Amino acid sequence: MHHARTRAPLARFALSPVALVAAALLQPAGARAQDAAAAASPALKPSPMLQEKIPADQRSQLPTFVEGDRIQGRTDLETTVEGHAQLRRGDTVIRAKRLEYNNATDLARATGDVHINKAGNVFEGPLLELEVDAFHGFFNQPRYHFLANDAYGQADRVDFIDDQHAVIHNATYTTCQRQPGPSWMPDWILRAASISTDQVEQVGYASNARLDFKGVPILAVPALSFPLGDERKSGVLPPTLGMDSRSGVETTVPYYWNIAPNRDATLYPTIMTRRGVDLAGEFRYLEPGYQGLVSGDYLPDDKLRNMNRWGFTAQHAQPSLQLPVLGASSLNLNINRVSDDNYWKDFMHSSGSLTQRLLSNDGTLGWGWGGFGLSGRVQRWQVLQDPASPILPPYDRAPELTARRAGNNLWGGTDAAVEADYTYFTHSINDLVRTSFPTAPEVNQPDGRRSYLLAQVSRPWQAPGWFFTPKAQAQARYYGFDTPLSATGQNSASVTVPTLSLDSGLILERSTSVLGHAFTQTLEPRAFYVYTPYRDQNNLPNYDSAQLDFNFATIYSENQYGGNDRIADNNLLTLGATTRYLDPDSGAEAARFGVAQRLRFKDQRVVLPGQTSPISDRLSDSLFGASVTYVPKWSVDGFLQYNFKYNQSIRSTFGVRYSPGNYRTVSLGYRRQQGQSEQVDLGWQWPINDLWGDRGQDLGAGRGQGPGRWYSVGRLDYSLRDSALVDGVIGLEYDAGCWIGRIVMEHTQTGADVNKRLLFQLEFVGFSRLGSSPLDTLKQNIPRYQFLREQVSTPSRFSNYD
Repeated sequence: MHHARTRAPLARFALSPVALVAAALLQPAGARAQDAAAAASPALKPSPMLQEKIPADQRSQLPTFVEGDRIQGRTDLETTVEGHAQLRRGDTVIRAKRLEYNNATDLARATGDVHINKAGNVFEGPLLELEVDAFHGFFNQPRYHFLANDAYGQADRVDFIDDQHAVIHNATYTTCQRQPGPSWMPDWILRAASISTDQVEQVGYASNARLDFKGVPILAVPALSFPLGDERKSGVLPPTLGMDSRSGVETTVPYYWNIAPNRDATLYPTIMTRRGVDLAGEFRYLEPGYQGLVSGDYLPDDKLRNMNRWGFTAQHAQPSLQLPVLGASSLNLNINRVSDDNYWKDFMHSSGSLTQRLLSNDGTLGWGWGGFGLSGRVQRWQVLQDPASPILPPYDRAPELTARRAGNNLWGGTDAAVEADYTYFTHSINDLVRTSFPTAPEVNQPDGRRSYLLAQVSRPWQAPGWFFTPKAQAQARYYGFDTPLSATGQNSASVTVPTLSLDSGLILERSTSVLGHAFTQTLEPRAFYVYTPYRDQNNLPNYDSAQLDFNFATIYSENQYGGNDRIADNNLLTLGATTRYLDPDSGAEAARFGVAQRLRFKDQRVVLPGQTSPISDRLSDSLFGASVTYVPKWSVDGFLQYNFKYNQSIRSTFGVRYSPGNYRTVSLGYRRQQGQSEQVDLGWQWPINDLWGDRGQDLGAGRGQGPGRWYSVGRLDYSLRDSALVDGVIGLEYDAGCWIGRIVMEHTQTGADVNKRLLFQLEFVGFSRLGSSPLDTLKQNIPRYQFLREQVSTPSRFSNYD
């Protein structure tokens, strides 16, 4: 059988089923054209069912389409296509000058400008032999492009093991896109005796590999692995290098273990030139009903401290736990321990939970059903003391037992809640604390047990435009002390405190315009009254109460103290108003302005330990707040706590942020606390190229190799009161498209000590990063910082479909 056609139109047919093949080969061209014209054209509709991955059980059922200038062959045996030959099956496309296909063996042999596209991965070269369905064969002298990470390379030969695995011999690998010119060389390139690719694990393995940057070899290893996409992989990660003013030069060679899709571990052995070898690691897990992590480090014989150093943290959250008696329960654990008081200063860049001076260690077991809940908790603190800045240790709770019952829309629309709690408080006071706080009542008050019962009921009335909520509550407390109170000699005490509050407000709206923009403006006046009679509590110990921050949230609360050891006697009326400007279409808030103040009708006599005078001011400080986002690029917010009696600002904050686009943000903040602090905060990320008029496209979306763009990043926190820099991060980033360079200087103050650290990193996009990673530092410190290269989704094979 023989059939040939000219290229206009191309010969095209499917090789399965056989009858369709025979018809396509034997029917005259004119008859086929007439039949096609006479046949009813099917209605074409867009479909969301395009499959990124074709299931293995469906591949053998897929038809094979062939087209070219000239086609000849024998039915069900072989087909030869010459001139613009092309074969398609599923996610595989082969193009060449000449293509031979054997039906029985499913073997395709292509020669002359061969091009194969497999699920978006492209190979080009002079000769290909391939079993199409098994995707088993070889390709001589190929050039290749991988879709997932936009990588390129060439080799002597590639052996296709199957559709997910291949071995590339005498290979190169880079993500730098080729530029015009015969002398072009990629900025970075990996050369290896062989590269094995695993598309299932999305990982490549290189043997006898050498990494060159700007023509200079910078890393030579007998074997290494690298990602082919965003999937996690096990293996040695690129080494990191940094400089610390305390620890010296730090070199880390991490090892990542991808245990399972929901579990992984990372080891971080680090050599510190001034301290020794630190062994650190982290294990993470994510199960259907619980998740958590365990991390720690151990530094034997620290040369600077002459002692063994260690830190440990464990977190476990299990919202759904089945217990034999209680049934559905919950469990939360948070453990944080370190070896010594200086750990937070010497290792301030370790796990964030271990770099604070108050380390909480607590576990909570809870049970709930409907509106009823029970919980048991144990909490102990490790306090890291500094002789230059000692702190009072908080009380441990061992145990704390709590029961709660709450219900909404009960009798006549009322809401009600009852809470009962029993806690045993203990704490340890060492000589440093006693010497530093000789007059603090907390130093000499006894450990003890506290029980309380809190009951409250409210009846909300609300409708469009207004709300009114009366509320009544009562708290009864009982104390039992391990030793008698020093002031009264009591071994026990009790107190009951009732409270009545009335909350009301209006929500008024009108249409208005500002600078030609239409808005819906609201006016929301609010009045909040609270009455709590005086009950003597000043001689009782204070285990957990503290003054609440004075702001727009707490000014409308029944008690100005947090905790349960002090309930202030109040006869207060809080008046305030808020106005907002809302977009009438989207409801987005363009601006908000608010004001509030308390009016005191009677002196407050219940105070915290250390306070002896009652609070007698009839008018509280006034609160003023504003937030404006009239233009999306700009946002301004401010807060002022002002005392009109003394005509002075007690506390004020002001912030402005300008974010006109990607990788462009500047923020300026001002904070002042009367008699305590006054600071200015400046943060930014901005392309330096903009300064000389080069506002071209950022390379963040591509991986071209060109002149690149410089970015300045930083955040400075400066104390006007001390005329000194408190904390600072400043650095430069250079984005060349297929690689990114970063250098960051970090200045951190811990008490009287200052630590400086130099971070630098060379990131080969789509391959690896070399150097200590400053990315977390930049993200945590710079508001709205964006990674220069952050792929949010895996590329579709249809984005490279041909």
